[in-house]
Amino acid sequence: MTEEFDVIVIGGGPAGENAAAYAIAGSIRTAAIVEHELVGGECSYWACMPSKALLRPGQVHDAASALPGMSIEPPGNTAHSISATLARRDSITHNHDDSSQVEWAKSTGITVIRGHGALDGERTVVVDGTRKLLARQAVVLATGTTASVPDTPGLRAALPWTSRDATNLHEVPRRVAVIGGGVVATECATWMLSFGAEVTLLVRGNAVLKSAEPFAGEMVASHLAARGADVRFGTTVNSVSRPDARDTGEGNIHGGPVTLDTSSGVIEVDEVIVAAGRAPTSAHLGLSTVGLDDGKYVPTDDRLCAQGEWLYAVGDINGRSPLTHMGKYQARVCGDVIAARATGSPLAAPRCTASADNGRVPQVVFTSPEVAWVGRTEVQARKDGLDIEIVDIPIAVAGSSLLRDGYEGRAKLVIDKLEDIIVGATFVGPEVSELLHAATIAVVAEVPLEMLWHAVPSYPTVSEVWLRLLEARR
Repeated sequence: MTEEFDVIVIGGGPAGENAAAYAIAGSIRTAAIVEHELVGGECSYWACMPSKALLRPGQVHDAASALPGMSIEPPGNTAHSISATLARRDSITHNHDDSSQVEWAKSTGITVIRGHGALDGERTVVVDGTRKLLARQAVVLATGTTASVPDTPGLRAALPWTSRDATNLHEVPRRVAVIGGGVVATECATWMLSFGAEVTLLVRGNAVLKSAEPFAGEMVASHLAARGADVRFGTTVNSVSRPDARDTGEGNIHGGPVTLDTSSGVIEVDEVIVAAGRAPTSAHLGLSTVGLDDGKYVPTDDRLCAQGEWLYAVGDINGRSPLTHMGKYQARVCGDVIAARATGSPLAAPRCTASADNGRVPQVVFTSPEVAWVGRTEVQARKDGLDIEIVDIPIAVAGSSLLRDGYEGRAKLVIDKLEDIIVGATFVGPEVSELLHAATIAVVAEVPLEMLWHAVPSYPTVSEVWLRLLEARR
């Protein structure tokens, strides 16, 4: 027997949840979410939430240590402090219990179906190969991505940690090698150092955080090295050996010592973390039954539509902006588009167009120091052919000096000279993530620089750096 819903979403992470909720909000339409793991997805249990829970104690320790009169132990100097941090992380991830998420779905009128969902032709989804669902209006793909493990000889046999293991660790390796130089790699290195681990960061290129402004990666790498990390640029891993590798469960050390033969020498560690990119979770999604490529990203238009007016893709699976907040944004747009089409309403811009994916994406890296940026970098702006002006200054205002002694930070604006608007902004320093939304509003709303003179930053806050940026440009 075929079950019918107005909207069927494959994937119950934040993007899938939002797409379903927005598509049926305030109506009698029905929606189902098909999820084979936990409702709440990667972000809730294996990525954003647990990683920030692991990073936060180190951030608090750094802030307190920079204030005279404060006495605080290093976050990783005792078994108790580590166990307390892990216990807090587990409370934030609800010990991998998704019952509250399921209850939320039910309260909004969404049916949760457990199992692997796959397309089986137009508007048809099959769960675990047997249960058939039919979508009267739309199917939304929201299955995200999974960690990639390179084909380095011996690496997979050594059972390395991926990001899931690292964020759900139960024991801290004494020596750890992190392969990669992106967000996951640098954040993992940051919290491992705070837990007292010896960290070797193996970066194939010549910088970390290569999608950000170059100075951001330089500052993060410098701080990692200052905290004791062995940061090796231009390093490739030739082979890996772990004779007694054994699967001891997610977040546990998977056997004895690991030997890595690298271009910068032989390294022995107790665990390896692979943070070398991600791949779309679409190999078994039935894409070929509707003429799309199995195992590939699912391209969409700015309505998040992948085919006709019935198939949509939101979040990491479409490859547009692989960030949780952008996936949720796309899902809100997608849900509004589905709702508008269901009622015959016009697809009124801007709510039904995902414009923020195009040069207006905000992102934060919660390393020490934090890195926050929105829009284009200088390189991207020049590549796009814009006539730009650069304003680049240290963050040195009354608010930063009050926040902590020895505050080190930097801010950079990329300005479109023709339009006199900001097209990119980057901040590096302690707690700069809280500066980002103001920059995001300025970029998205295309606020003229002259108007920003009248957006007066409160004194004494770090946001006074906006005044210094305008003065430097003047």
